Amino acid sequence: MNLSILLPFRIFARQPDVTRIVVGTSEGSYGLLPHRLDCAAALVPGILSYWTADDKPVYLAIDRGTLTKTGNEVSVSVRRAMAGTDLSDLHLAVAREYLTLDAQEREMRSVLSKMESGFVGRLPGLKS
Repeated sequence: MNLSILLPFRIFARQPDVTRIVVGTSEGSYGLLPHRLDCAAALVPGILSYWTADDKPVYLAIDRGTLTKTGNEVSVSVRRAMAGTDLSDLHLAVAREYLTLDAQEREMRSVLSKMESGFVGRLPGLKS
C-alpha cells in the first residue's frame, strides 16, 4: 500500500510499500492490510502504526482526522502529526507539544480578552 499523511498546509509523509496499518477510530482500533476492501474512517487522537517491507514499526501520534483507502492508496488527513520509532520518545514529544500549545492558547486568550475589553470600552464613544 502507498500511505500519505496529509496536514492542512503540507504533506507530512509519503510511504510506499506499507504492509499493514493499525489506526484508532471512534468505533475502536482497525487494521488495514493491502487486500482490504476500500473504506473511510473518522480518526480520533491517538497512535497510528504502520509497518513497511522491512517489518519495522513506525508510530505516528495523530490528531483528529480522516482515513480513506482506495485500492492500494491510503490517505490520512489530520490536523497535527508527530512521527517516532519508539513509543516512549513519542510520548515525551507529544507531552512537550501539548504543553507548548497550552501556553500559546493561554497567551492567545489573554490577548483576545484585552482586545475585547478595549473594544467594549470604546463602544459608548461610537454612538454619537
